[in-house]
Amino acid sequence: MTWMIYGANGYTGKMAVERAIAYGQRPVLAGRSLASIEPLAKEYGLPVRAFGLEDPNVVKKNLEGMQVVLHCAGPFSATSKPMLEACLETGTHYLDITGEISVFAYCHEQHERAKKAGIVVLPGSGFDVVPTDCMAAMLKRDLPSATHLVLAFEAGGGPSPGTAKTSVEGLGAGGRARIDGVVTKVPLAWKVRTFERDGEQRTAMTIPWGDVYTAFVSTGIPNIETYMGVPPSSIKNVKRIRMLGPVLGWGIVQNFLKKQVAKKVHGPSEEKRKQSITTVWGEASDANGKEIKKCMNTPNGYELTVTASLGIVQRLLEGEKPVGGYYTPSMLMGPEYVLSLPDVKMV
Repeated sequence: MTWMIYGANGYTGKMAVERAIAYGQRPVLAGRSLASIEPLAKEYGLPVRAFGLEDPNVVKKNLEGMQVVLHCAGPFSATSKPMLEACLETGTHYLDITGEISVFAYCHEQHERAKKAGIVVLPGSGFDVVPTDCMAAMLKRDLPSATHLVLAFEAGGGPSPGTAKTSVEGLGAGGRARIDGVVTKVPLAWKVRTFERDGEQRTAMTIPWGDVYTAFVSTGIPNIETYMGVPPSSIKNVKRIRMLGPVLGWGIVQNFLKKQVAKKVHGPSEEKRKQSITTVWGEASDANGKEIKKCMNTPNGYELTVTASLGIVQRLLEGEKPVGGYYTPSMLMGPEYVLSLPDVKMV
């Protein structure tokens, strides 16, 4: 019992607990509310720690004895910093399942502190950004001269409440792309194009996916665009919404939209997760016009998040101790890591 799932009562946190038990692991379950976590802990006979993240001393005290924290309690824009600070103080490896560019950037800024503390700091240990990061690393390996990278995915099953709320937060911030090495603000649905899936063309639009930040760290490729497959009608709606601009970031608007999420979004059922797959595309090109493309299928994003995160936890608990610092998934686990996960294959 030397590692912790924080946010164990959330949608993904509960999945992680159930899968960890199936793998023979016995994590400490933690979160803000004892009433929310204790029933789950009793069900599996696991220890529980209830604490918020407001008081640094309280967080540090509750991380005592933990080698690894898998942080599953968003929004990570608010929760990642206090948890990471405590991990740096206690020498605890830090993993989270964020997809937020600002969180990746903050964690990366702590690289030297993480080296000194001897801990691995790896945000994005789940669907954000394991498959796309590994795809980027494989493309760079096969085309070392690459100057442009395109990553895309089409997912089924629908979002969890946490993912939906994070998406709401991102509306006011607009889109992002990596242009000549710099993370640059662009409009929502800045570019639209198609990718082929099962012989059909699938429409996709640019989104501010985490790889805009992390794929550059993994590969050094200076121009990166990230896309999500959506119906043409959704693209039209996003282009209408972006006309509202800064209004989408107003507190009153954000609160209203998040309340709607809480009422209407509950996350995909186990049956729906099993029925849905995700396709990930990658393209790399260089200044001479050489281009390579890859495509892979993965399970539902939440299923992959759990298996990918637990695989990294196991590596940190049982493998050769890595040098401390900031890592992307492909940097710590290797470009082929995603292909070692259940039901992932190149197509």
